[in-house]
Amino acid sequence: MAHKGRHRGRGGETRFVLFTARRLQGQKALAGQGAPTPDSRDSDRGGFASPLVNIAIWSIALGVAVMVVSVCVLRGFQGEIGRKVVGFGSHIVVKSYDMGKTYEETPVDIRRAEVEAIRNTEGVSHLQFFATKGGMVKTEDQIEGVLLRGLDRGYDSAFLSECMVAGHLFSQPDSGAGREVVVSKRLAERLQVGVGDKLRTYFWQGDNYRARAFIISGIYSTDMADLDDHFIVGDLRQVQQLNGWEEWQAGGYEILVDDFNRIDEVSERLRERLGYDLTSTTIVEQNAAMFAWLDLLDSNVVLIIAVMMLVCVVSVVSALLIFIFEKTSTIGVLKALGATGGSIAKIFVLKGAVIALKGIAIGEVLAVSLCLLQQQTGFVRLDPESYAMATVPISLTAGTVVLVAVGTLAVCVLAMLLPAAHIASVEPAKTIRFD
Repeated sequence: MAHKGRHRGRGGETRFVLFTARRLQGQKALAGQGAPTPDSRDSDRGGFASPLVNIAIWSIALGVAVMVVSVCVLRGFQGEIGRKVVGFGSHIVVKSYDMGKTYEETPVDIRRAEVEAIRNTEGVSHLQFFATKGGMVKTEDQIEGVLLRGLDRGYDSAFLSECMVAGHLFSQPDSGAGREVVVSKRLAERLQVGVGDKLRTYFWQGDNYRARAFIISGIYSTDMADLDDHFIVGDLRQVQQLNGWEEWQAGGYEILVDDFNRIDEVSERLRERLGYDLTSTTIVEQNAAMFAWLDLLDSNVVLIIAVMMLVCVVSVVSALLIFIFEKTSTIGVLKALGATGGSIAKIFVLKGAVIALKGIAIGEVLAVSLCLLQQQTGFVRLDPESYAMATVPISLTAGTVVLVAVGTLAVCVLAMLLPAAHIASVEPAKTIRFD
């Protein structure tokens, strides 16, 4: 029988081992010595390995859940912060080299030939004009320093529209400068003003100041203190009038690109088209500290995944080792009948893979459920003062779920090869004599 078993091929040999193990189980059960075999249906319900298998399954499940949720939260956090920074501005800003005084911009001619060249640059999706003017707002009880951000009529205001919490965006009439502005929720609360109220604002121009009485058309909130504490947003023509500029002058160009990952490449193309008196900076260069911090979060993701992978590996390897030790006598009998160490090891590796798959499946279901619940309800809240957002952001993708599952299974299977190698050292004579 042993001679024939060696010539059955790998698949046939494994089936032979399983068949022999089942027969041994039946014979021992009749003799009142029923010791479970590696693949018997009740193997998880008897012996010392049973509770350890359950612990391993739930350890893997929790590890997988933590990995998926951590990646989704950190990716969501990075995406939300980046979206807010870019949404309030743009990907690339073109301005004059001569920056002048603080918050005083040197005007740029928007009729220049390179404007059309920029629009036609590969990777550029949109070009818009803006200007900024520093001033202060005075009420009966409060004085606040502000920056009036003037936008042209072709400005992409999708992000600002999403951030509106009351009222509506400012209007821009066909002729003349629009008097409506939107203010942040923070600023409105400090000034104790609301939609429809007048906002008396003063701007320095040379040695004199110019007063403007704006109408608050809406209130926005980005939850980012650097933006909400200072900016009021209105018509570009108001800034042009305050600075004494012509209608063809602006503070600079803002450029949106098709792919954020190619922002440096597009910026280099733009620098080749710009005049000697203009300079371009990317949003990453303008907010270097913030984007460096966001990149640093990637190392946290790697650390969390490494720790959770270690937990999964230790759990499944421990369960498999105990299982192998419990079945040492059965392994010896199978070897005596002609089974090779490799074919027996395959059974135990498959057993470990089943444990890992159960844990992965439970962990994935748990993680996806939590992520979807957070996306729909936002039940986990944050302090906007500290985190620049009111709820925990989630970026759940199929790629994240699949990669964590496949990666965990692959690592666990590779780790199981080490305890499975112990089977080769089992000597049938010793184990059978001991039994």
